Amino acid sequence: MITAPTREDGPQIHTVNANTSVFSREEVECVDELWQDYQSQGPERSGYYFIVEKEDGRVLGYACYGPRALTDRTYDLYWIAVSPGARRGGVGRGLLGAAEEAIRRLGGRLLIVETSGLPRYASTRAFYLATGYALEATLKDFYKDGDDLVIFTKRL
Repeated sequence: MITAPTREDGPQIHTVNANTSVFSREEVECVDELWQDYQSQGPERSGYYFIVEKEDGRVLGYACYGPRALTDRTYDLYWIAVSPGARRGGVGRGLLGAAEEAIRRLGGRLLIVETSGLPRYASTRAFYLATGYALEATLKDFYKDGDDLVIFTKRL
């Protein structure tokens, strides 16, 4: 079931991130910071919305999205991750679809996804293409030499 997370889901969200094969320590820490902002300020003030997919009280995956500053109804998908044991079972697609629907309800018109161009993110890039996102741009060596920023968009 996809739902808004509770405070108690925070450690499980951290574990989902820590157990991915792609996120660095810094990326895991970044999600932890966004989670803390979401918990302490709420989604409207923090600008971060979280949803989780849970089964029997266990977080299988989550998504984090929010409005992009200084734009007209444009949103960013900041993070989406699925527990390794739940991958390829539709959890990611379900979370992405639920985030898109929530953004539509908020009045969103465009969703932007940014990811890495490193080989270990190839399945992530394929996921976005398979779910109807357009490859908008690639910024060479954005994160560091050899690590491109790949930008996908979807009109909602």
